[in-house]
Amino acid sequence: MILLDKQNYRHVIEPLRAVKVNHLFARAVLDNKVAGHVYADLPESPASFYIVHPYGMSLLFGETTHTDFNRHLLDYLLNTGGLRSRVEWMQTYPESWNNLLSELLGKKLVKYQDQTDDNASANIVENTRVNFRFNTDKYFVFRRRLGRCDGNIVRTDREIFNAMQGAVVPKHFWNNADDFCRNGAGFSIVIGGKPVSTAYSAYISEKQLELGIETSAEFRGKGYAGFTCSALIDYCLENNYEPVWSCRMENSASYLLAQKLGFEPTVTLPYYRLPVFSG
Repeated sequence: MILLDKQNYRHVIEPLRAVKVNHLFARAVLDNKVAGHVYADLPESPASFYIVHPYGMSLLFGETTHTDFNRHLLDYLLNTGGLRSRVEWMQTYPESWNNLLSELLGKKLVKYQDQTDDNASANIVENTRVNFRFNTDKYFVFRRRLGRCDGNIVRTDREIFNAMQGAVVPKHFWNNADDFCRNGAGFSIVIGGKPVSTAYSAYISEKQLELGIETSAEFRGKGYAGFTCSALIDYCLENNYEPVWSCRMENSASYLLAQKLGFEPTVTLPYYRLPVFSG
């Protein structure tokens, strides 16, 4: 498992295209839209891959049979020697990786429903990630019933980009405000001069735009996320982007909001939380 130079990212593009789950975050790294890391078994003609986005999401894919790669992967997952400095969320493709991980990790792997305060911090926890498909007809039903927002919906600009606080805000997915304003899109609700909810493009390609959403804690439960997401979905439809949504099933707020907006669950897959522990 070696760190690839950017000049060798070209070897990873075709294998990534074979991944049949949402991987726009990994493609953003390969396209040098964000500064992540790409690992592989070999610098030339690689067959096993691990891509890390700076937000802390990762994708393990390719062949499962390379012993050296798997040995170094295990060290990385278990954070042997402090290889990682933050929590990471990993998805895999194909499914055979999940069987191998179960063998490699043994008792260090626990299911989400079996986690406790003690074992969640000392083990890798298997959650569930959901991919959705956008249903335009269902969205328009939601749109007609949306009503009127009591805040001011505006295009997300540099000031809002820098001001918005939270765990899932645009600054975690773009290099800076100028990069976002040039190449991304977002809509925010402003109340009392303060941005309280922002829906934005977390990743964007020629044909797809993946939505990110953050609402300030004190303004949650008021329906603001529906208004900002609707504005961004309208933008997608006007500009011929397919709206994309993926989330952790255990994040019930995101999971339910997606379905209200017309997204239909299509694929579920293991989603591993890698804590920062050593050994």
